[in-house]
Amino acid sequence: MNNHKGVKVLLIDDDPGILKVMTLALEDAGHEVISAGDGISGVDLCASASPDIVITDIRMPGINGMEVLKRVKQMDPDKEVIVATAATDMNYAVEALRLDASDFILKPISEQALSIAIKRARDRFATRRELKDYTALIEERWMDTTEELARTFQTQKLLIESSIDGIIACDKSGRIIIFNKSMGKMLGYARKEMLGQKMIDRVFCPGEAEKFKDALASGKHGGKGRLFLHECFFESRDETRIPVQLSAAEMVREDEQVGLVCFVRDEREIRKLTQEVANQARMLHQDKMISLGKLAASVVHEINNPLAGILNYARLMSKILSRGAPGAESTEKFSGYLALMQSELERCAKIVANLLAFSRKSKLEFGPVDLNELLRICINLSGHKLELQNIRVDTRLAPDLPMIQGDFSQLQQCMINLIFNAVDAIPEGGTLLFTSNFEAARNLIRITVKDSGCGISRQDLPYIFEPFFTTKTEGKGVGLGLSTTYGIIDRHKGTIHVNSEPGRGAEFVIDLPVSPANPADLSRTS
Repeated sequence: MNNHKGVKVLLIDDDPGILKVMTLALEDAGHEVISAGDGISGVDLCASASPDIVITDIRMPGINGMEVLKRVKQMDPDKEVIVATAATDMNYAVEALRLDASDFILKPISEQALSIAIKRARDRFATRRELKDYTALIEERWMDTTEELARTFQTQKLLIESSIDGIIACDKSGRIIIFNKSMGKMLGYARKEMLGQKMIDRVFCPGEAEKFKDALASGKHGGKGRLFLHECFFESRDETRIPVQLSAAEMVREDEQVGLVCFVRDEREIRKLTQEVANQARMLHQDKMISLGKLAASVVHEINNPLAGILNYARLMSKILSRGAPGAESTEKFSGYLALMQSELERCAKIVANLLAFSRKSKLEFGPVDLNELLRICINLSGHKLELQNIRVDTRLAPDLPMIQGDFSQLQQCMINLIFNAVDAIPEGGTLLFTSNFEAARNLIRITVKDSGCGISRQDLPYIFEPFFTTKTEGKGVGLGLSTTYGIIDRHKGTIHVNSEPGRGAEFVIDLPVSPANPADLSRTS
């Protein structure tokens, strides 16, 4: 792969639209593009077409992007793999980096992010290729001149120094004999301070060197004399604990160990990313709790009316009973009162159950979902808030919609987010229209949520699905509602987009695929 020319890129994604857009962007940048619509086809195409770079979606039917990454690396450890993921699935991105993915990009994918990821992968590929070529040269050719030997030595030295990862090696006694620039940058030491001066144990935090040696001697993680992806802590010059991922191999000459070489990856950025993922999960839950608080006010009103009716009937029956044993006429009235009370109590129970289902923090569980019923439940839960804000609800739901495979709770959160988003956009009252339709030709269900509110400005429109982007005042939200909605819809193999003009309201359009023949395919990739 030449850093100054286009490269061969394999795209793997089950969304034809995304494949088309990314293909056009990459071809426009001068790259050769091949593509596959699922993980299994993508792995086969990787084996037969030998691309330089693979870009794979995380969530796909059959085998997901993580399995694609593992299989590609098994075929060719030097193959560069970039994973594409939604913001809500950052934990997969972190795990992909641990499995030696060269990079990750967030959906929706921008051309700038794609270009940067391709450049990084090309740089990594070029460094690996040069090292491999020179190593092969040393093994295959007999160097019979001092000049050629010196030239090769200088090349090897240059490759070690230009490595992105830290490289440190020691002789049999443990004294450091190689300490490259990346190691110096990581630990804050100059090379002359370390070479021949310090023992390799010095770079480990107290107690970590012993653990490393025990793991290397065990042979459990790489085989005899080798250690693969061992996690431990190094200590910098200023005594900072640095989390690292370490691979090591004993250097052997004529069956005798003569030293040890270690390849070190600084884990601080990955750990930081892991923490950001955890923080984002907390923020997502906070956003849901904000919606829950708004729903609770509406539900209190919805429950208050039937409870007041039940209380009145109970008082009336008690008053009648205080006059003595009820006659036939009173007994007949009691029967009617009890039927009304039972109906109202069932209504209260259903409202509370819906609220509890929305508030519950649960794992993703795919099953049959009736989207019309889901919309009705969300509208009922939000009914009082819509009524107080003088928002009229109109529903045009197609009868006999086929089921989809999905997680009811998460899809409910999507609709609640869109409803409250509309409420904030119609402060003076207006209309909110819900529609559902089955598009048989594409085998999908289209849901639209359209409001008569203030609309979205042209400059804000490209960013509304990005995490933490918000136009609301402080305390009104954390800018995760639409980002969460995008991630959930993407996880259900669907799409969401918005049509809006300032002053003309906004229409959110969601397309969700109808249940596949084998619903387990979706749950396995969730």
